Parts: sequence; structure tokens; C-alpha cells
Amino acid sequence: MFKVRPDEPKYAFLSKLEESPTENRYGQKIELTTEDSELRNESLCINNDNGIGENPNRYKQHGFYLNVDNCIGCHACESACSEKNDVPAHLAFRSVGFVEGGTYPNYQRLNISMACNHCDDPVCLTGCPTRAYTKFAEYGAVLQDPDICFGCGYCTWVCPYNAPQLDPVKGEVSKCNMCVDRLEVGLKPACVSACLGNALDFGVIEDIPENREQAKAEIPGFPSTDITHPNIRFQQTKATQQEMTRTDSMPIKYHKEEAQGEFKPVVDEKQGREKHWNLRKLLTSHESAHVVFTLCTQATIGALLLLVLGDIFAVKELALLGEYALLVPALFTTIVISTIGLYKLNMHLGKPHRFYRGFNNLRLSPVSREIAGVSIFYTGLLAYGLFAVFDNAFMNALATASAILGILSGAIGLFYMYKLYRIPARPFWDHRQTATAFVGSMLSFGGLIIATVTVATMPLNAEVISLLQSLATVIAIGLALEGIGHIVHARDMKTRDNEGAASHYRQVTEYGKSYLLRNVLLGINLVIASIIASVGISSALGLFVGLLLMLSMLVMGAFGRSLFFVLVIPTTMPGAFFWKNDGFVDHARETGLADMPQTGVVYERHHAFKVGELLETLKENSIKDMVEHVKWIFGSK
Repeated sequence: MFKVRPDEPKYAFLSKLEESPTENRYGQKIELTTEDSELRNESLCINNDNGIGENPNRYKQHGFYLNVDNCIGCHACESACSEKNDVPAHLAFRSVGFVEGGTYPNYQRLNISMACNHCDDPVCLTGCPTRAYTKFAEYGAVLQDPDICFGCGYCTWVCPYNAPQLDPVKGEVSKCNMCVDRLEVGLKPACVSACLGNALDFGVIEDIPENREQAKAEIPGFPSTDITHPNIRFQQTKATQQEMTRTDSMPIKYHKEEAQGEFKPVVDEKQGREKHWNLRKLLTSHESAHVVFTLCTQATIGALLLLVLGDIFAVKELALLGEYALLVPALFTTIVISTIGLYKLNMHLGKPHRFYRGFNNLRLSPVSREIAGVSIFYTGLLAYGLFAVFDNAFMNALATASAILGILSGAIGLFYMYKLYRIPARPFWDHRQTATAFVGSMLSFGGLIIATVTVATMPLNAEVISLLQSLATVIAIGLALEGIGHIVHARDMKTRDNEGAASHYRQVTEYGKSYLLRNVLLGINLVIASIIASVGISSALGLFVGLLLMLSMLVMGAFGRSLFFVLVIPTTMPGAFFWKNDGFVDHARETGLADMPQTGVVYERHHAFKVGELLETLKENSIKDMVEHVKWIFGSK
């Protein structure tokens, strides 16, 4: 157990309440177990110690209290947390950001110290595909095991408070653990004990600490509590300015609504209205692997759907796709493209050799369900390609079964691919346009794959021209669906009072020229596809136009999907000028400041993981682990 110093000050100890509220403000029970619960009297096995804490409130939900009036921004809480948990310089389980408002002499700054809020509804837990998160009955702590994590970073997407920290060096996530080892011996968390201004406190939630007047759930800069029901309460009694701004690079400020007296995020036009390309940031972002994976997977699902309709169901307009001379190269091309997408996704993981852990949380996580659907789709696609080579009744039956399995699982994978991006903490994605973009890409790029293979392998006769017209119709439908979705999405984002409006502002300014190019190409491609669908391709000029369509669609797809990822602004807590500031992180990496560890910025080194290293790691570390993992899944646990 944690060693209590003999000279530990009184303020470092938890208060031992005889009575506390029974429910929190969200209607949830504060007592997390019943007297006869099997969860009681179990050890947390901290440092392999089987002891059990004697805190009488051990099974009640605890939380942090922040008196914003008292916080002086000294960062002692950050230092204490990092020292206790041996956190590297480029990470922080607890961080202090601030918002400011007014001008001299009536200037105001609010410092906000924030860590994990150990929520009643922890979206990190339900989102994590590896089941690295657990919400314990002891203190209501949400704990995460970095050893189970394989570094996908999805928990960092869904958390509104930037609590989970993805280490770009180790390729794994870690976060605040509520200092449960200190709680077990009656001490408050390290950050609370270190607070100089008596701003931080800790205890049973809804039990207001001494010398506090308020226990609010919202302050300027804090995301909506509706997403996760966080266990943190605030005191902020001093009058605030009408608008409070952030000093980080996020184009957001907070405006007070007079009627409700609450602050709402609105656009802060920090970059002006000038349009830029920003191609380097756009095309080489951290999420480039997701750009490749989503486009390749959606395209190959669409391609397989067209092949199945042509080969198995003999749809008249696509009947030529059942021909051996076209079916086999089309399947081969589809398999190659799908393999590229899956490879890019897997190598994007912090620990790519632990890929099999992605199936751990099928019950809750849309990521696990997407992985399962896409994996079965890929298996069905491979089997269809293998069996389609042989021309006999038995193999044809196996090919048909494999193809249908691939289509059904592909539809499931695509659905959960959409669901995993409907994240309340990322309003730019949390829109039905995500579905139109994904389905539109499936149709347009699926049709493009088959059309390209058809032109490359088949003579340009009347039957082929008719097929190309049908494929161009599919492409046009997909482009039209995507275009309509973009129009509706842009209209809706402009009017929202959240980070989605700020994302739209970045879309038309910071990436304005790239955004305009994507839109122009989408319109041109729709016109060309519609013309080909009407008159067909019957000459060298027509083939040249088709080649232009293919190249234009590839550029459009790369720009459009890259914009989808780089534009999103999460509902994260405000940062400082140098700390938790994406703008400073980019500057540090560009100028070499990231080589200085005191800046708190590092390069994403785990992406240098080579194939040889992956195979060696699999050989040395993972085969036994994989066997044990399968036993764990199907065994008593």
C-alpha cells in the first residue's frame, strides 16, 4: 500500500463523512454497490498488495472540486501528478489551461485545472476496442491499463476533456488513475494535496467541501456535461466578461447567453478570412492512415457489391462482370486495394503487433464491430477471389457463399464505420453527412475500380460500352449523394453554436483553397460521369476523358477525406500558449524545438515501425500472448 508519511498535513487526508447525498445531479446513485454485493471487500491489488482500504466511503462515487476563483495557474498540481505517476515531459494527466476576457484594467483570466473526471457514463470505456478501461465500484474510478491498449487512440477522440493521453513515442494511452493507491490509505490525490491556492479538492461527489459556496457542473470552456456526466464540480463566483477567449490556436471563444447565464462556444476568427491551401498539414496529418483505410475499404465494398450483382445475381446492366476474363482481374485489384487499406490502418496503431485485441469489446465498442465487419468482409473477398478461379459447381457454390458473406459483413463494417464517427465530442463529424460521404464513396469509387479494370482488360465493344455507362451511372449517383451531403453539412455547421461552426470556419479559411478545389472537382466529376452515363465512351477521346475522371476523382477523394479528418475540432479543454496548443506543437516540430524535451513536444516516433520489426516483435513477443489472449476470450474470463 501507499506509505503515509508521519508528518502528512491534515489537509491531505480525505474527510470521513458519516452521511452523504444518495444521488448525484444526474440521478445516479452515489453508493455504487449494495451491502451484499460481491464487488465489496475486493482488493485493488495495488503494487501486488492484497490489502483493502478502510475508507468508509470506499464504494461511493468520488470526484474533484475546482475553485476557479482560487486557482493561480502555478501548475503545482501538474507537477505533483507527473512526479507521482512518472509521466514523461510530453504528456500530462492533469493540465492547467485558461480562458481570458476583457482589457486592462478590467482584464480577467480563469485558470482551469483538468484531469480525468471519472464519469458516470465513461465514453472512453464503451469506445475502447481492447477493453483497456474499467469503472470500479471503489471510488467510482475509471482506470485504464496501458498494457492492454494497442494505441488506436479512439478514446482520445470520444473523451470531451482530453483526459486519455496517447503517447506518440510508446504508442499507447494512459491517463489519471484518481490516485487510488492514496485513496486506499485515506489520502487525497497528489494533485489536490499539492495545490497551493486551495483551489483543488476531492471527496464524495455532491458533498461540497468546507469553505465552498458552489458546486456547479459548468464554467466557461468546459464542454457540455450531457455527453458523459462527469464527476467534477466548480466554484466560480466572480463576475465574468461577456466573452472569454482561448489563448491556444483553436478558433473558439465563449459567449455568455444573457437568458440562461451560460457560456456557449462561438467562432473566434483568429485567422481572418483569407483562404489558404495548407497542403502539407492537409495531406500528411496524423490521420492520413485513416484517409487511406476508409477510402480503400469503402471503395472495395462497393466494388464487391457490383461484382456480386453482375456475377451471381446477373443484373442485366452488369452481366458482363460475370465473365471470367473480367471477374478475375477485378477481384484481384479489389483484394490488393483492400489489403493496402488494412495494412495502413494496422500500421497506424501504436502497437500494430497487438492488432488482434481489436475484437475484445464487440459488446460495446463500434470500433470493435467495425474491425470485425471489415475483417470478415476481407475474408469473404479473399475466399470469393480464390473460389471464382475454378469453374465447377462446388467451387461456384463456395464462391457464391463467400461473396454473400463479404457483402453482408461489408455492410455491417460500413455501418459501424459510420457509427464510430458519430461522436458528440467532435461535432463536425456528428452529422448525417458522414453517412452520405461514406456511402457516396462506396458507390463512386467502387464503380471507378470496376470501370478502370474493364477498360484495362476488355476490348471496347458495344457490350463493354454499355457496362461502362452503367458504372458511370453508379459513380454519378455516389458523387451526387456526397455532394448533397456536403451542401447540407456546410449549411448546418455554419449555424451551430459549438465547435462544428469553428471547424467550418477553418474549412473556408485555413484550408479554403483546398476545400474549394475539392468542391470544384466534385462538380466536374459529377458532370463527366453523367455525360459518360448518357453517351458512353466510344473513341480515344472518350477514353482520355475517362482517364481524366479517374485522376480527378482520386485527387478529390484524397482532399475530401483529408479535410474530414484535419478540420474536426474536439470539445477539448482550453490550453495555454505553449501547453496543450496544437499551433505550438506544429511550430515546435517545424522549427526543431521538439528536440528540446522541456517544450513538452515530441515527434510521432512509433510510426517508424518497420515491417521487419513488426515480424520480429510478433515472433518474439506476441505468439504466446495471442494464444493466451484467445484462451482469455473463450475461457472463464
